[in-house]
Amino acid sequence: MASDDQWIVVGLGNPGPGYAGNRHNVGQMVLAEMAHRLSARFTRHRTDSTVAEGRLAPGAARFVLAKPNTFMNLSGGPVQALLRFYDLDVSRLIVVHDELDIDFDTIKLKHGGGHGGHNGLRDIIAATGSNEFTRVRVGIGRPPGRQPAADFVLKDFAAAERQNLPILLADAADAVEMIASEGLTAAQLRFHTARD
Repeated sequence: MASDDQWIVVGLGNPGPGYAGNRHNVGQMVLAEMAHRLSARFTRHRTDSTVAEGRLAPGAARFVLAKPNTFMNLSGGPVQALLRFYDLDVSRLIVVHDELDIDFDTIKLKHGGGHGGHNGLRDIIAATGSNEFTRVRVGIGRPPGRQPAADFVLKDFAAAERQNLPILLADAADAVEMIASEGLTAAQLRFHTARD
């Protein structure tokens, strides 16, 4: 499979049903939306991930959707294993993750940069030895009052947020698809201005 037509999309989160609805798992929620669009099922993979693969249409980019089976702060090992298994460079990696510093219902896209205190990104950068991958940053907002950020990200979305969550997940899935089909700059132009 030509690498110029294939992307690994990793949705960050924690494993197990107890974490499934947490804000920290929004990356994996986006992958569930993408798998639905691809009519693909997640299955266990030798890279310590669950993986779903497919294309949206004949000739379109081929997506390898991957959810690490490890906890968030150990995401790097599975990501490195995925890149090795599919023989892809880190430039073909898109990581979808929650972002405290962006308002809920907002998406920002970037390539490269630091981990910004995000433990999943920190471990991926350490394991791959590179920060040269694309990030789809799904805004979850800051915790209210003095609630610690660590507690906030491990709580489910509030009822009011859950009403808009399907739209946010769909937008993030659209962003991944647009990065693959039209490039990061075109996707940034659309998604960085859509809600301003």
